[in-house]
Order: sequence, then structure tokens, then C-alpha cells
Amino acid sequence: MIKPLTLAVALILAPLSAFAANFTEGTHYTQISDKAPSSEPKLTEFFSFYCHNCFNMETNYLPDIKANLNKKVAFDSKHVDFMNSDIGTEVMRSLAVIQVVDNKDALTHAMFAAIQGEAGANGHDHSAPGHKHEPQINSRDDIKQIFAKFGIDGAKYDELADNKSTNEKLALWRSQQDQFKVESVPTFIVNDKYAVNLSSIKTLDELIGLINYLAVEKDAQAPKSSGGSLAWLFLAFAAVIGLSRQKQMR
Repeated sequence: MIKPLTLAVALILAPLSAFAANFTEGTHYTQISDKAPSSEPKLTEFFSFYCHNCFNMETNYLPDIKANLNKKVAFDSKHVDFMNSDIGTEVMRSLAVIQVVDNKDALTHAMFAAIQGEAGANGHDHSAPGHKHEPQINSRDDIKQIFAKFGIDGAKYDELADNKSTNEKLALWRSQQDQFKVESVPTFIVNDKYAVNLSSIKTLDELIGLINYLAVEKDAQAPKSSGGSLAWLFLAFAAVIGLSRQKQMR
């Protein structure tokens, strides 16, 4: 027969272990901020049009990730500034423009392909020995030629690329790149608080599950788990005391 105290502890632990996540901090994800998470659940991808792994992610995996996010989770993408150059800034601006016009997916693919070649969509690294691809993007005029194919003329592009909103967006991207310690791409940041450790992820389902867990469950469960634990603890010890008193009365 289980002793009352042992039974009480078992009752306390049962509900906690039943809802324990299969993801470990330091292995599957890293907490990058001590601040409260964003007010609404969100997933942010930091990437670069120059990154062949990002092109592969964009083409082969990101559509499934976005389609299977919890409905509460918003998605956003931000371009890193690893190049710190004039053309690097122009390419960053191109993403800001893409985000406020139609044909977002097609334009994103076109920018990737212009810089890396279509083979980059499957992770082909043109920087590897024996491979060479000359980027078609060397100036804003080159970028505007791509956008013109999608009905955005040069004047409209300039208006969108140089406005206050775009400048503020680029400043935010650079600031958060430093704040979140983004040192490689693609990088996924959840709720402005957690960075996904992609090297530990084995399947796409695991990645989607981890993102949804961090976005809508982890911080929401913490207060409930704490309160629930105290309630279980109180009830368990109350039961132990009650059993002890019954024994004394007999």
C-alpha cells in the first residue's frame, strides 16, 4: 500500500509530467532575452538573399512552416545586415518594399534567384569551389529591373524604398539583429525571446512543434503550472493531515 505522503507526491507529479514539453532549453532553443515575450505570439525569420540555406528554406520548407503555425502566431521576415555595404543596404530595402506590395512570394523568389541563380533554391552553394554565379544585383537599378517585371516601375520603387517607414524598418532590423545576437542565417526568433537551435532539429514536424510550443505554450504554461503545483501541494498535504488525524482518533 502506498503511504499517504508518497501518494500525495505522486498526485502532484502526475499532472506536471503529463504536460511536460519534449523540448529542452540549451538544446532545442535558447532564451535570448529576460524581458517579457511579445504581446502577441509571433515567429520572425532573419535571413539574407545572399544565403543559399535561406533560399533552400524559403523554397522547400517555409511554406509548410507558415501553413502549420498555430493560428495565433503571426509571421514576419527581416533581412540581416552582415555586408554593411551600399549594395547590402539596397538589398535590405528591396525586402521592405516587397512587404508592402503584391506578389510578395514571387518577388522574394526573384530576388533570391537574381543573386544566387535558380539552383540556389535547392541549397546549391555557388561560393563552393568549382561553382560560380555572377549576381545580377549590383545596384538599385538592377533591383528596379526585377520589380518592373511585376508591375512596379522605377519611380514607384524609389518612393517606397526611400520613405520614412522603410528607413525605420531597416533601423529596427539592424537593432534587433544585435539585440537577438543573430550571427548566422536563417535564424528563427519566437516572441522576441527565444532563438530556435536549428542544428538540433531533425524533422520539419519537430521544428513546427517547437515553434508552436515556444510561441503559445511555454510562457502561458509557466504561471498555470506554478499555481497548479501549489494547489496540488496544498490539497495533497491537507489529505495527509486528514488521514493522520483519522488515525489518531481511532
